[in-house]
Amino acid sequence: MDPTAPSSPLVWREDGLPQSSLYGDVYFSSVDGLAETRAVFLRGCGLPERFAGRRDFVVGELGFGSGLNIAALLDLWRREKPDGARLRIFSIEAHPLDREEAARILAHWPELGEASQALLDAWPGRARGFHRVDLPGFDAVLDLAVMDVVEALEAWDGAADAWFLDGFSPALNPAMWREEVLAAVAARSAPGARAATFTVAGAVRRGLQAAGFEIAKRPGFGRKRERLEAWLPGQRVVPSRPQSLAIIGGGIAGAALARAARAEGLSVTVIDDPDGVAASGNPTGLVTPALDAGGGPRAALYAQALARATALYAATPGAVVAREVLQLANAERDPARFAAVALQDIFEPGAMTPLDPARTEDRLGEATPALAMASAQVVEPPTIRAAWIGGTVAARVAQLERDGDAWRLLDAAGGLILRADAVVLAGGAASAALDPALPLRPVRGQASWASGVATPAPAPAAFGGYAIPTRDGVLFGATHDRDQTATDVRAEDHLRNLVTLAKGLPRLAQRLEGKALEGRAALRATVPDHLPLAGARADGPWLLTGLGSRGLCLAPLLAEHVIAGLLGVPSPLPRQLSHLVDPARFDSLAEAASV
Repeated sequence: MDPTAPSSPLVWREDGLPQSSLYGDVYFSSVDGLAETRAVFLRGCGLPERFAGRRDFVVGELGFGSGLNIAALLDLWRREKPDGARLRIFSIEAHPLDREEAARILAHWPELGEASQALLDAWPGRARGFHRVDLPGFDAVLDLAVMDVVEALEAWDGAADAWFLDGFSPALNPAMWREEVLAAVAARSAPGARAATFTVAGAVRRGLQAAGFEIAKRPGFGRKRERLEAWLPGQRVVPSRPQSLAIIGGGIAGAALARAARAEGLSVTVIDDPDGVAASGNPTGLVTPALDAGGGPRAALYAQALARATALYAATPGAVVAREVLQLANAERDPARFAAVALQDIFEPGAMTPLDPARTEDRLGEATPALAMASAQVVEPPTIRAAWIGGTVAARVAQLERDGDAWRLLDAAGGLILRADAVVLAGGAASAALDPALPLRPVRGQASWASGVATPAPAPAAFGGYAIPTRDGVLFGATHDRDQTATDVRAEDHLRNLVTLAKGLPRLAQRLEGKALEGRAALRATVPDHLPLAGARADGPWLLTGLGSRGLCLAPLLAEHVIAGLLGVPSPLPRQLSHLVDPARFDSLAEAASV
């Protein structure tokens, strides 16, 4: 984060109004901010009348601020929405407020109490990127983009039915109202979309018209004589959507898909091979990102995935075993890499903290440089899978057949297991059995664990290998054997894991000498470019596979991306990140895999 930036983007004036410390404008009308929001934005976009007959309604906003407009929208939506409908909100804020600041502002309108509280309970962070906020009590979801407005609009893959244009005054913040911005708004609008704003500045009117909007001045609110309404010609065409989904694979990818799909109202069946061995079946597992000192899209993908995964696991009873993981240095360059990662604004402030050897020894008992990853977790995968999947159908799918617009899932004898409108392959390396062209490579990994280890329980640590607590001991490992598919537990692999442990945590390795070890071998699936496959393949089923050793981190966010694509609704992933995981990489990857 920029150390020269002000600690807060607002100051409180003597009259009690919040004012931007960056632009000098107030956050809401001195007359009545809520009444202004309802007059300018809600009625200006034809709400609630335009909710009628809609399964999904999409609202975009420039200038999230305190969340007042969104709280008012949520309050209206819950009262007026059609049965079974979902509200999807995309908002942009380059200078986000702290939760406490927003709470002080929203407290001005107790009539919005439940909507305001729902926002505050899930208040998004300040890291650069997209933040997903679930609002289940309102049948709504919010994606907040913390970034420059043009970058955010180009990154979003949605099409809004309504836009709240609520940046600070064009005279004080002209960058928000540039013709380039308004053209990007139009490009992210559905036919028939409406936009509303408090300003009638000439540059704004001309920019909206140049972007294809028709405009009209309306009576303003409070001291403003006029406000502006704008609309695009046409009418959104709503495509049919699947009602039933079959997920092949009962590991963390399948579990995350089931959770995301049920949240969208789909009928879900998870089919789990009774002979399959998912890596997410271990007693505990690490939720950590792949770190990249250079930053870039790959680093941003893992940072966003980590934030989403840890929030969802924290909301799952009994899922989290420990918080904070120490990444230990393995090479001389690692302390410099850790320092670079700690400065990256894709993580929340304070989420990544370099430790000198003395501080690491205080926490872990080993004197080595480290990076403390405050938001990383140790979780219990079986608990997560049970909570998110529920029951499964025990079967091995041997063949997929098209049946009109649906799919037939067949067993080895050609018998019908299930018919579903849509299918996602989420079985890791086993997915290649149903689609041999997938560029997947199996990797066998055996983890080891000991029960009854004397307290204190070891702090979670990664060091090339890893050592993490279980409910009654410690789990460590894991081996990494490419192209091996056997899943028997081997004594020699326990020894290999102990050798790796001794290199990173010699004191813990000594404590485990002579202990009886249990273990589990499982298969992971990797792709030649070491990035997952999440999305649609031409003329084939949808995919969520190739997660490698980061499945617990990646699966929840990528599952939501897959389900969004399947339903034709906005993805939580920025476009530049969705391109990283797009199965359209198949041609080059299949060629690389055959070399």
